Amino acid sequence: MSSTVIKPYLRLSGLEPLVVRPEMNFVNIGERTNVTGSKKFARLIRDNKYEEALSVARQQVENGAQILDVNMDDALLEGVSAMTTFLNLLQAEPDIAKIPIMIDSSKFEIIEAGLKCVQGKCIVNSISMKEGEEKFIEQAFTCKSYGASVIVMAFDEKGQADTKQRKVEICERAYKILTEQVGFDPQDIIFDPNIFAVATGIEEHNNYAVDFIEATREIKQKMPLTKVSGGVSNVSFSFRGNDHVREAIHSVFLYYAIKAGMDMGIVNAGQLVVYDEIEPELRRLCEDVLLNRNNENNEATEALINFAETVKAKGKEIVKDEAWRNDPVEKRLAHSLVNGITDYVEADTEEARQKYPKPLDVIEGPLMDGMNIVGDLFGAGKMFLPQVVKSARVMKKSVAYLFPFIEAEKEERRQAHLAAGTVNEEGAGAAKILLATVKGDVHDIGKNIVGVVLGCNGYDIIDLGVMVPTDKILETAKRENVDIIGLSGLITPSLDEMVHIAREMKRRQMDLPLMIGGATTSRMHTAVKIAQEYDEGVVHVLDASRSVTVAGSLLSKEQKPDFLKGIKEEYRKLKEDFANKKVTKAYLSYEQAVENRVKLDWQNFQPVKPSFIGTKSFVEHDLKEIAAYIDWQPFFIAWELHGKFPQILTDEKVGAEATKLYKDAQALLKKIIDEKWLTAKGVIGFWPANSNAKDTITVTDELSTVVELESLRQQVKKAAGQPNMSLTDFIAPKETGLQDYLGAFAVTIDGIEPHLKRFNEQHDDYNKISLQALADRLAEAFAELLHHKTRTEYWGYVKDENLSNEDFIKEKYQGIRPAPGYPACPDHTEKYKLFALLDATNATGIQLTESLAMYPASSVCGWYFANPESKYFGIGKIEKDQVTNYAKRKNMDLEEVERWLRPVLEYDA
Repeated sequence: MSSTVIKPYLRLSGLEPLVVRPEMNFVNIGERTNVTGSKKFARLIRDNKYEEALSVARQQVENGAQILDVNMDDALLEGVSAMTTFLNLLQAEPDIAKIPIMIDSSKFEIIEAGLKCVQGKCIVNSISMKEGEEKFIEQAFTCKSYGASVIVMAFDEKGQADTKQRKVEICERAYKILTEQVGFDPQDIIFDPNIFAVATGIEEHNNYAVDFIEATREIKQKMPLTKVSGGVSNVSFSFRGNDHVREAIHSVFLYYAIKAGMDMGIVNAGQLVVYDEIEPELRRLCEDVLLNRNNENNEATEALINFAETVKAKGKEIVKDEAWRNDPVEKRLAHSLVNGITDYVEADTEEARQKYPKPLDVIEGPLMDGMNIVGDLFGAGKMFLPQVVKSARVMKKSVAYLFPFIEAEKEERRQAHLAAGTVNEEGAGAAKILLATVKGDVHDIGKNIVGVVLGCNGYDIIDLGVMVPTDKILETAKRENVDIIGLSGLITPSLDEMVHIAREMKRRQMDLPLMIGGATTSRMHTAVKIAQEYDEGVVHVLDASRSVTVAGSLLSKEQKPDFLKGIKEEYRKLKEDFANKKVTKAYLSYEQAVENRVKLDWQNFQPVKPSFIGTKSFVEHDLKEIAAYIDWQPFFIAWELHGKFPQILTDEKVGAEATKLYKDAQALLKKIIDEKWLTAKGVIGFWPANSNAKDTITVTDELSTVVELESLRQQVKKAAGQPNMSLTDFIAPKETGLQDYLGAFAVTIDGIEPHLKRFNEQHDDYNKISLQALADRLAEAFAELLHHKTRTEYWGYVKDENLSNEDFIKEKYQGIRPAPGYPACPDHTEKYKLFALLDATNATGIQLTESLAMYPASSVCGWYFANPESKYFGIGKIEKDQVTNYAKRKNMDLEEVERWLRPVLEYDA
């Protein structure tokens, strides 16, 4: 009787089995059920249209996907819930569920949620050793317990592997751990040795494809039963927008990678061309680049780029040579504007001035024609904000060149009118828009961007700057005869200031439309609080790209009535919805919420005493050290380029512009550091502290002065076992007999003003905005650096911490640093106590405005909590009983407390 031998193949299954046999050649993984890779799928999931989202999965199966990659990593999604809901629905669709699922996430909690839903045998994408072996082993055991195969990224504590040696070395180490310690079968291990983009123009990148191919070959020789996978589209990101060349690169890459042993990959099978059918010249150029041959001084890269120029995607006109300099001056100016080229702007402007009757004709003619092209491209999504700001720089330089000639002509005209005894009437000119950051608020990056974008579209912008009082805004609007007022604000009190301005506009019987924008503002708040105070048009503007459309609608006699009528109706419905929603949540009484606090095991806890009590100041801290802690993602968000960093640099749509922006920012950052443009100042402090049962933390400073810090508590009724949290829960209560401690910090990046002034004088909004954004990033990075040193040295409660910058960004450290005015402690007035404890103004120069914004704007402050159970959370909405209690503890008038806490009030104050 013969026994059946089960061969060691990778065996997966949905409702049907998938055995990955040697003769299969290559397994296609469907990529469109991934919120980071498909805008349509992401939109459907965000809109809770899961049934429609299933159709995307079904289409993938019908198009030949043999495995379905499902990813729910999106900041606007509750990933665990989204993954659970989608996979549970998917399992009920036999035509989709027949193929195996790849559960894809950078958060293991989402992966584990997915593992609980799938039937059959799935793949986990991915685990790695970037957080060390202990976490890797723990996650591997979890995957194995669910019977899943795993993709292992070639990523360890030092970072992603980019060379052949590092790729093989990490994969071998992971293989040894998985097979010897965790008990994985070799055939259930899939390695992803990282596919990176080639032909970037950076020589260090030229061998990336060869490194992947050769690493694959060696991995399959050393560990023959394992599989190798990868994201194929990464390799061609340098040619995003040119599908013809990208498809050829993918096919050539797969031809060699599959021969070396690559088993599977995420690739759009419908966009692969047959290797033999690629035109010979293109195939040879692709091979030269991918195999890094004939590529000294990037010759192969340049040759492929030049070829790509001959097969541009339809509608693209990217010209890389100087042939455009032979065009008429009007076309040259338009080309400079669209491409942000300042090299020839003065010469071309002078040529145009000589050609046109009046210097003003140059502005109203070729320059505005060029900016119209920019506006159209931006509106169509074919240009991005950094490019538009560069266009504005060209426009401003050209106008600045013409200005003396225009003024001279005006004076001539005036003198002629005086001599003739006639009136000199100037034309009405462009529509005027007044922009201002409201009183008490110092943040203006977003406002500056809106001003540039509107200016690019022909509007005359009057920017009053920051901390502008109501009277100045409205008196300037009247004096300058503006057409629209735009208000900006970042901090919560700015919302009340905007309401006040709307009331004052109504009192003064003004009839100008009012545009509302800024990080704290929202369509709902505008509808509920501001629009009802003023009848002549109040519109919330989400971002700079929407400002042009809104302004155009408000200034068009034909469009304005219907536009405002639609806005008023939309806002009326929003206000009704808001009123109806308020009764849907259940709340505990404040006493019940306190009873349901976080209950920690204080008996078995010993607080760590800081290395000093009191404060420590930092003057002119090394900017180079601070820069290493920068989180770059918010920098791109400031420029309205959204996506994860560094993935945004290779994004199919915005990657090219994001890469340019990043390189420019790095160059500017280097100049800032080398030439000491900015100064980093900071102060930290630690003091004995205890809590009481009524949400007060008592702090004793180094002079034995007792300071009472008041905290708010979540009041929404939670699911069973879920506590109603307050920051006081993480400080040992007095009755435990433990001496606990609390810390605080304040940091600022000073000295930006003269450089902003210089960029203004140079008409360089691009570098001005980048400088402001970088100063903000440096302030946050300084806070991160000091928190790291606090944990490991100054307080020293985790002296052996070993985290990467990515871990800092993901807040994987012990302890928290919540800031007054933010979700866990939304009361800005507690900043007074924080500043007093630190003597922050004397130590750092940071001033608090009347609305408790910090000046300089690039400043950060907050508390330090060391307890290992402490976590970030949001207070959410609270009821009047807690607010009344809170006002009594603070010895403040109830109405004043309600003013500061308005965003978290469950009721209308």
